[in-house]
Amino acid sequence: MRLDIRTGRLRLATPLRISRSVTTERDAVRLALGHGGLTGHGEVVSSLHLGLPTHRIHQELALLRPALERHQDPEQALADLSSGAPPFAALPAGVLAAVEAALLDLVGKRAGEPVHRLLGRADPVAAVTARTIGIEPPARAAVQAARLADAGFTVLKIKAGSADPGLDLARVRAVHEAAPGARLLLDPNGAWTPAEALRLLPAFAATGVEAVEQPIAPGDPDALAAVAERSPIPVIADEDAVDYEDACRLAGRVQGVNLKLAKCGGVHQVLRIAEALRGSGTELMLGCLVASSLGIAPAVHLADRARWLDLDGHLLLAHDPWQGIGGADGTVRTPDRAGLGVLPAPDVSAPEAPAPVSRATAAGAPAPEAPAPAPDGRAEPFAEARPAAGR
Repeated sequence: MRLDIRTGRLRLATPLRISRSVTTERDAVRLALGHGGLTGHGEVVSSLHLGLPTHRIHQELALLRPALERHQDPEQALADLSSGAPPFAALPAGVLAAVEAALLDLVGKRAGEPVHRLLGRADPVAAVTARTIGIEPPARAAVQAARLADAGFTVLKIKAGSADPGLDLARVRAVHEAAPGARLLLDPNGAWTPAEALRLLPAFAATGVEAVEQPIAPGDPDALAAVAERSPIPVIADEDAVDYEDACRLAGRVQGVNLKLAKCGGVHQVLRIAEALRGSGTELMLGCLVASSLGIAPAVHLADRARWLDLDGHLLLAHDPWQGIGGADGTVRTPDRAGLGVLPAPDVSAPEAPAPVSRATAAGAPAPEAPAPAPDGRAEPFAEARPAAGR
């Protein structure tokens, strides 16, 4: 097998503001894994919060390349990855998920089967996804909600965590009035204390919010479980549910866990967590970072296993360099093509350029990164003021 790496930049159509950061763009590192005339693709996006600046992604892939390329076929490499064999076990979760995606894509293409069939689902998957509305003035949020409802979205996720909780409540009410038929999710990204959460959640429940993600700061799963026990609406752990151990710790203590492939380690880890949570009363949400359709596609092939979906990262982009999973009408779908089923989009506005990894970078020297201006004028590495795993 041969591994090629290219890096491009994904720009959002509009800045996404959450309680602790503003995201305007991310780097996307694309993996192309070739074997026997076929190529499997995967994507990992930069995230300072997850400890994955672009230069570290390249370092990890440079270290992995020799061992990966020594595998005679992608099927054995995928089996080794799923079993936690070296060198895969040492990879950061986001890189591991991208390598797994490229292997799944390649194995599916070699078998002539879409990935969901490799994972035991015969029929194509079509599932309703939420669409995120950031921390915006209520009037602007209402305009977005009406436009999204007209496009077909029936689930809207509203960011909260403003300095004034009254503005959050006004935003939710405005969205509810503009899109009265939409189901509402709330995501403060850990902005509240337990006391604040228990004081505020009844008011949000009264506006029609049906579930809340990570209402309190991560790091105290017992406190989150205590809030979940008293909350009038289901509580979904996000930043407190990073990996398998976190999910097992919260099983039966919160109503949901938000699994992102980039933070838990990929498709095989989601399946492992789903099995561990079976019968516990804790259900799955599948979430994502801002990414292209290539980066979102592996989760779409798992979509029918989750109660809640928030797979809209590709819909936030000014230009998505890949296509094939839909979502613009509120429903994501697995294509009936072999592998992940995504294809390069036409008319790419900013072609990717090869990003070879130098020996210095592979040895640990950071690669230079050009900071992008934040909406308030400050310099932000990777265009994330304080990058958050919650989006």
